[in-house]
Amino acid sequence: MQDSFDSINSNEGLCQPQSRRPAHSPTGDCAYLKNLNETQSEAVQTIDGPLLVLAGAGTGKTRVLTTRLAHILMQDRAKPWQLLAVTFTNKAAREMKDRVSILLNAPVEGWWVGTFHSIGARILRAHAEAIGLTSSFSILDQDDQIRLVKQYMDIHEIDSKRFPPRTIVGTIQRWKDRGLTPDKVSPNEGADMAEGRILNLYMDYQDRLKQVNAVDFGDLLLLCLDLFKSYPDILEKYQHQFRYILVDEYQDTNVAQYLWLRILAQGHRNICCVGDDDQSIYSWRGAEVGNILRFEQDFSGAQIVRLERNYRSTPQILAAASGLISQNESRLGKTLWTDAGEGEKVHVRGVWDGEEEARAVGDEIESHQARGHMLSQMAVLVRAGFQTREFEERLIRLGIPYRVIGGPRFYERQEIRDTIAYLRVIQQPDDDLAFERIVNLPKRGIGNTTLQVLHGLARAERISLSRAVLKLIETDEIRPTARKTLSDLLLDFNRWRSLLNDIPHPELTKTVLDESGYMAMWKTANTPEAPGRLDNLRELCVALEDFDSLAAFLEHVSLVMEYEDSLIEDKVNIMTLHGAKGLEFLTVFLPGWEEGLFPHQRALDDSGTDGLEEERRLAYVGLTRARERVFVSFAANRRVFGRWQSAIPSRFIDELPYENVDIESTPRIYNRQVGSLGGLSDVGVGDNQNKWRYQSHNRREAPIIKDADWRSEIIADKDDLKIGTRVFHQKFGYGRIMAADSGKLEIEFEKAGSKKVMRSFVEEA
Repeated sequence: MQDSFDSINSNEGLCQPQSRRPAHSPTGDCAYLKNLNETQSEAVQTIDGPLLVLAGAGTGKTRVLTTRLAHILMQDRAKPWQLLAVTFTNKAAREMKDRVSILLNAPVEGWWVGTFHSIGARILRAHAEAIGLTSSFSILDQDDQIRLVKQYMDIHEIDSKRFPPRTIVGTIQRWKDRGLTPDKVSPNEGADMAEGRILNLYMDYQDRLKQVNAVDFGDLLLLCLDLFKSYPDILEKYQHQFRYILVDEYQDTNVAQYLWLRILAQGHRNICCVGDDDQSIYSWRGAEVGNILRFEQDFSGAQIVRLERNYRSTPQILAAASGLISQNESRLGKTLWTDAGEGEKVHVRGVWDGEEEARAVGDEIESHQARGHMLSQMAVLVRAGFQTREFEERLIRLGIPYRVIGGPRFYERQEIRDTIAYLRVIQQPDDDLAFERIVNLPKRGIGNTTLQVLHGLARAERISLSRAVLKLIETDEIRPTARKTLSDLLLDFNRWRSLLNDIPHPELTKTVLDESGYMAMWKTANTPEAPGRLDNLRELCVALEDFDSLAAFLEHVSLVMEYEDSLIEDKVNIMTLHGAKGLEFLTVFLPGWEEGLFPHQRALDDSGTDGLEEERRLAYVGLTRARERVFVSFAANRRVFGRWQSAIPSRFIDELPYENVDIESTPRIYNRQVGSLGGLSDVGVGDNQNKWRYQSHNRREAPIIKDADWRSEIIADKDDLKIGTRVFHQKFGYGRIMAADSGKLEIEFEKAGSKKVMRSFVEEA
């Protein structure tokens, strides 16, 4: 290890070490510093004491981080194993290692570079015995956590349907992110969870983890904090070892991460945090923007270096983004600038409705493609996942390849595929793949044993699963509760089929989602993704309105699912604004800038002013993803979950500096005023608005198959076993046939008594 480090210092052409160089002293002979601008160089060379680097979007923060690491090593201020560099992703950690090695022209071994969780695990494994574990402890994934919590809910007789175990796990993890062990959680916080016994579950859960020599991800820092508090000598060891601490994306740290960093930095106090308070957009993950805002108070004598020179976007885009984010009060403040050419103003377009918005975006993409622009350098960034559908549909119609980053395409999402499976069974009762997908979704108590019997009968008699159910429920092959459940499910499907003639198919879909319990399943999930799944389900009902019949919709979905262009690399990118952070594109489309959608009403309702400021930071992130051009759009009317609503343009549009935007709007959609975009009172109240309200479509009716029809279509082979024949059944044992009718036998079993079974399940004894 020492030889490797010595070889770094011997490389010619690199800056030679200067022992105890004063902070931020000129080092003109250092080749790796020559490509830095003045403030970047200041951030790299300000070595001693706490430092906050406020790195605006596109200002070269990664270059600063990696060059700072190399500089500390080259100045011989620390050995590699005395450096602690913390990132949020393994990818970022690998990139940091690779870049430093390139700068130094030699591999660096023995240093501590990784994510919070990986560094925490490394420390815990070295001192596992001190916290009652062994060094080989397991790290549970979410499925294991849910299963363990479910076990204790059963012990405490807590209704897991009313309080889903996944929700309990999520609450426990949020407490851990805040650095709260069970004894530190206020009883009031858990009063409405798990019948008021969630703290008992938390304690039982933690005890069980220790018994089985396991931790979860939240424990990796929480137990470290406990270790440092209980064993001051261990804490002192790491405080002394880590001469320099570097932290990336500091604005995204939660409370536990903040406490962990702060206690380790109390040794040498050489902590450098790099982040951007204007890009803190993950409060729903536990991120605390206050961590970066309080840096000067938390670390006395701290210096702040602002990286404001942007190497990504044009002056027009930067001015628009800076004007917008300046409306936030909770920020440290900086102004991005660039010496690049002026570029295009931010295009703001008002359209009549969402369909016109998707059409306009598609036309713009086609136009840029025709001028030789790469599709992969274009991105559609939406506030909510359900918005992607209209853009996907439009791009498919235009034959433009696209990719959805950070998630599946709209019709490939779990909740959409589940709902479509229900609709497929309504349309085609013999669709086995669809029936199998939803027969126990939501949970109905149909276990693997019942499904195995069902599949066995379907194979033996060469019939569909639905038809096998119809036969099976008249026998004793499965438990009475399972028979009742399957019988009720068939009745539901028959009733839904009958409704095809009576109500529009979008309304039918809502009925199915409600009566099946599928919508309720997601309403009670209380997981971070649940609200988005509910939005997607509502958007699916909107999509159905564009088709004359259920059959036409299902055919369309089949064609969309077949749309495959995996061999094409050049594709338009579609993703959420949250997923776009850290990325950049030549051209960015920002649709749906309307009140209630962006800023999102849920954020305003849940968090008030703090929620609004985070939504504004999200808008800032969206604008600063663009290098050359941005298209912001809003619709005067939007079909929100099946109902037409007049939409008010987002307040963020009014906050864009007038001189940096170019407004294009359908007449009477947006009133342009000098000095302000304004005109919100003139939005979406045209004379023809009524024609956009929902109208029932003429439908091509699908044939209805009722129970009686099914029975008549089932062809019964002539019984080949006579009354009185002795037979054997795998479940019930030996018995004699007492009666036979259309493939169903009544058998008096020697031990099980009289049972009705299927002919295909018995053998002559």
